[in-house]
Amino acid sequence: MSRKKIVELIQEQKQVPNLRYAIKEKTEDFTNLLFYTLFDNATPVEENIHKLEKDFEELAKLVCWEPGMPCKEVWDNYLELLPAILEKLNRDAKCITEHDPAANSLEEVYLAYPGFFAIAIYRLSHELNKFGLPLVPRLMSECAHRLTGTDINPGAEIGVPFFIDHATGVVIGETTIIKNNVKIYQGVTLGALSVERSLRNKKRHPTIEDNVTIYANATILGGKTTIGANSIIGGNVWLTSSVPQNSTVSHTPQIKIQNSVKS
Repeated sequence: MSRKKIVELIQEQKQVPNLRYAIKEKTEDFTNLLFYTLFDNATPVEENIHKLEKDFEELAKLVCWEPGMPCKEVWDNYLELLPAILEKLNRDAKCITEHDPAANSLEEVYLAYPGFFAIAIYRLSHELNKFGLPLVPRLMSECAHRLTGTDINPGAEIGVPFFIDHATGVVIGETTIIKNNVKIYQGVTLGALSVERSLRNKKRHPTIEDNVTIYANATILGGKTTIGANSIIGGNVWLTSSVPQNSTVSHTPQIKIQNSVKS
């Protein structure tokens, strides 16, 4: 087969006209600059806000391929939300410092805790998601997913404060509702009972009420599933139905310990 024919065949299969990997790259740069602007004391805020505006304008040109999308107005509205988002994140960080005996300082939480980073990108992407530009928020959340192993869909609704300990393997689906003062550990899945396109725009993921703790590798599924306030969900628990408030749910495995050393 000639090179010309190969090129023609490849061109024929490139069937997504708006697919540009520059969108992903620019979103990652925008997310990184946004994080520095909000948290790094050596970063000039006013100067960076100007850079962020320019970066967002470039992103908007790439993602606003549908006629009538209000892309030009999004940045000013989003910018007004940043102080409130930062206030929530500072409360998240303070909560982690106060409750995790391994945390030596607030600085350590901001710099070294993957759970905090994942929460930060979630809160920044969640507010942007409300403006009708879903691709950029989804790519922002994917930055956190790649770096921390934590996958939080920007459509989820999460209260304050929120604490993810260790973070690796956590999955929080699009229609999940998590209320205030919730703590979860690594490997927790808040997911749907099934994946079907017909369920789009329906509540598919669970609701977690105030003051709930969910331990490692617990799986909670379904849009009608609610974990009542002040409950404790033990490790490796599998739930597809609701739990009343003030409950303790545990999974009891059969463990056998056998001494292999012969006397």
